[in-house]
Amino acid sequence: MRIRLAAAVTALALSLTACGSGSSDSADSDKITGTITLQTWALTPKFTDYLNEVIAGFTAKYPGTGVKLLDQPGDGYSEKVLAQASSNTLPDVINLPPDFALPLAKQKLLVDVSKGDDLSKTYVQGGVDAYKFTGVDGVYGYPWYLNTDLDYWNVKQFSDCGLDANTPPATTQELFTQAAAMKAKCPDNFLMSRKPDVSDFVRAGIKITSDDGKQFVFNTDQAAALVDQYRDAYAKGYLPPSVLNSDYQGNSKLFTQGKVAWTTGGATGLADFERDNPSLKGQVTVSKALDTPPLYVQGVSVSAKSKYPATAKAFAQWITNADNQNKFGHLVNVFPSTISSASDSYFGSDDGTPAGKARALAFGELKDAKNLIPYEVNADMQKLLDQQIALAVKGDEPSRKALDDAVAKMNQMLSRQ
Repeated sequence: MRIRLAAAVTALALSLTACGSGSSDSADSDKITGTITLQTWALTPKFTDYLNEVIAGFTAKYPGTGVKLLDQPGDGYSEKVLAQASSNTLPDVINLPPDFALPLAKQKLLVDVSKGDDLSKTYVQGGVDAYKFTGVDGVYGYPWYLNTDLDYWNVKQFSDCGLDANTPPATTQELFTQAAAMKAKCPDNFLMSRKPDVSDFVRAGIKITSDDGKQFVFNTDQAAALVDQYRDAYAKGYLPPSVLNSDYQGNSKLFTQGKVAWTTGGATGLADFERDNPSLKGQVTVSKALDTPPLYVQGVSVSAKSKYPATAKAFAQWITNADNQNKFGHLVNVFPSTISSASDSYFGSDDGTPAGKARALAFGELKDAKNLIPYEVNADMQKLLDQQIALAVKGDEPSRKALDDAVAKMNQMLSRQ
């Protein structure tokens, strides 16, 4: 789950008024020189050698520079970043996912890295767009490494129920169609096992926020019609009853248990399914995500307070260049965000193995993948919306009323951020 920082913007702004103005007015601000600090998030000790190699390459290219590596533990990272911002001690180059970068960008603590650069020539568009925020001009991070989801299908259940797992649904509407066909042939089987959320509205082209990002506006007839589809599917038994329960385990767990025929997962999902349920070996096929694939982004941002801004920006570009990203992608199950990485056959070529096929499919999705949950929608809002949609899918409330109530409450929450 993404940790949200937007609610801390007001407190951050107040604390910053007591801080100094930083030191970006250094005489060396336009020169690539001096020692900067790189802050990463839970990457050491496993990737210390890789990071040191990247740093060594940079300092060799730019004599007179130095890079100090500072890695923070996984837990409490968001609070640590906010504390650094409040005390005017942000590192020069900071590993920040987009939702961590958002409040800092709003407070002008990060550099707009798009100035003078057409980032879309270097990085996949979705990665660049991830660091563009409603109401804030510019791009506030370089996409570093990416991930996405694929769809996994149970071959035996498809075959037993008269469906072909080699031609599974490619869209949400096709999912409804094949779910009905499965239920008709196999009354005790389920293809669908989730209710809709805000990502489904985004996939359907429904506008989530107003142009200024200050209000949610997705309580529309189109959104209500989509929820109605799930309500009708639930009433007809296409979804297991547990999807509306508080103890719902998620479609991945149900898929692993063999209780449903479809789930989503990353490129390494197949190995996890087979490990947890060996009977699935040879019984799972993989395809691209329905409609628009989701995009999960990690990136690096540059502090606007850096004493050596040119050095910090140059290093951020260095660690995210194709060569360094490709090397990292070979070490860990992530994908590079650079367009030219398509020439690396490791990512884009199907080597004939199930894992190779999944990796190639996922890498191919990245050019079209998008963030499907707007950063304005925090975890508490998602929980509230989930509860309202559950009422609608169960039939306890009309879909439009459930969405109206959700939007009203979420707008109250948004106004307090």
